[in-house]
Amino acid sequence: MIAKLLRLLPNEAKKTPMLPFQQVKMKKDVVVETSVQPTNISLYYPLEAQQKNLPVYINFHGGAFIMHEKEMDDPYCRYLANQAECVVVNVDYAKAPEYPFPKPIEQGYDILQWIKRRADELNINAEKMMVGGQSSGANIAAALCLFLEEKGESQPLLQVLSCPMLDFATPHANKPEPDKWRARYPQVAHFLNMCYVPDNGQAEHPLASPVRAEVSGTLASALILIAEHDAFRPEAESYSQKLKAAGVNVQEEIFRDCKHAFTHLGPKERAEEAWKLVASKIREVAESNGS
Repeated sequence: MIAKLLRLLPNEAKKTPMLPFQQVKMKKDVVVETSVQPTNISLYYPLEAQQKNLPVYINFHGGAFIMHEKEMDDPYCRYLANQAECVVVNVDYAKAPEYPFPKPIEQGYDILQWIKRRADELNINAEKMMVGGQSSGANIAAALCLFLEEKGESQPLLQVLSCPMLDFATPHANKPEPDKWRARYPQVAHFLNMCYVPDNGQAEHPLASPVRAEVSGTLASALILIAEHDAFRPEAESYSQKLKAAGVNVQEEIFRDCKHAFTHLGPKERAEEAWKLVASKIREVAESNGS
């Protein structure tokens, strides 16, 4: 009931986009049958790209695992499609507490397989797949890469982790929360966490808390965007260091004077800088990995 009430709150990130609306060649809405539930996705095709078999970037939005929807990322998916000249797949993943861990990860895996099976008809190069997200969506993207590694399957070319929440095992009260109200009432964050990892031992599971994972150098290259004043900064930095130590190619960028979800809430100049960086990284990685 509380989760349902929280979903009724206005989404500030959707009300004031940090980027202007861009036209794309096509936005295609599809329902994908997954093992979790029928899943709404949107595919954005770049306006100017002429080549066939485009790279693809799969986006998972933020929302503390329990709220928001893919449309909050519509302006950013349009921007990335045009600037990176790739197809962007925007996923409306299943929300907790109705669909707790590991359901969104399994759902993401099923969507990845669906894209691979239909790569030709979707005008997608299945060898140039990338994933990413913001906050809880970044957790799902990171976990999806770990899940693929567990299965011995090929990695995406890139994982983009923006303000990632990567550690359920550490109580929120022990994190450097800059917001005075969230710092004073960490039980709110505890409630959100319990929606996603309700069972004993789940918070420590490496797919829920990637900072706990044993990683190898075969994981996807990473672009990690970190806000200076974010309760999740230590876990993002810790995961970045863990990936680097394993031999993964990591680009870590700290955005000074920014708070959690700054890519959606501002300051506008820093948000624009972040999205420009993501677009250029997607394009660079796709181009550097051949035809």
